[in-house]
Amino acid sequence: MSYHIIEPDPIHMAPPKTTYVPLPTEAEYLPKPQTRFPAVRACIFDMDGLLINSEDIIAQTTNELLEKYGRPVLTRSIRAQLMGVPGSTNSDFFHSWAKLPISREQFARESGELMRRHFPDCEPLPGAETILSNLSHARSVSSGDRIELQLASGSKSQSFALKTSRPITKRLLDFFQPNRRVLGDDPRLGQDRVKPAPDIYTIALQSLNSAAGLGERAILPGECLVIEDSIAGVEAARRAGMRVVWVPHPDVALEHQERQKVVLAGRTSMFKVGDDWQLGEIDDGWAESIASLEHFNYDKYGFLVIS
Repeated sequence: MSYHIIEPDPIHMAPPKTTYVPLPTEAEYLPKPQTRFPAVRACIFDMDGLLINSEDIIAQTTNELLEKYGRPVLTRSIRAQLMGVPGSTNSDFFHSWAKLPISREQFARESGELMRRHFPDCEPLPGAETILSNLSHARSVSSGDRIELQLASGSKSQSFALKTSRPITKRLLDFFQPNRRVLGDDPRLGQDRVKPAPDIYTIALQSLNSAAGLGERAILPGECLVIEDSIAGVEAARRAGMRVVWVPHPDVALEHQERQKVVLAGRTSMFKVGDDWQLGEIDDGWAESIASLEHFNYDKYGFLVIS
């Protein structure tokens, strides 16, 4: 964007000469990214695709049905667009692509049966048990206080029970007391207020503060660190005013590698929620991406892990 000044040339009587003077860019008017944050006092975890491999099992069961009815299996791009979105295999997008010769109702019924059969096969993802164990023993370097842990999963109670029925997955739940778990069918969640709406994370924070001891200072949104694998979950956490560590599935990471900064700001425009003022800005320092939970940087967030 620029304005110009017209200057006559009296010697040669040439056409007017245009001198372009640059105006400040839009970026110069944007607030500078915040680089100093309050100490993290709570870590809130998603579950599906982050702590356990349930997203892979959903893809597996979906492919079983696609093959059964003579349709191509999920491509990386399609899978990346479905992953982490509640009810994605019942969406117009999926069925327009799949072109199944059966009704949505029949597909949903058969898909549900397969998932109920395979969800008990869920396993922890790399680094899941280690990070939960470490954080359960961690203290804030600045205050010496312990780090509070909370689960915020879009899974409903029935599927949650199936996914965590094996001893190896049940061990993960031991790090979250029953009052430190918010699930997708929690009565406090309004209808159609699943991720990317911020509600599940604001309710998780309310649960943490409700369990606080007498006289303890309430935890603020900016003192929460959300660990998420889905794009919808990143946006939900950003809308809740919380910091985020995004741990995407390799397919999702590859599909969105050119837009990673946009994902971390919550500004992909993949979802229509409204209230965009709640979202972040590019490179504002509130979110980062890591390849797996094994790469989590405890020092960066001021955690001292006590063995």
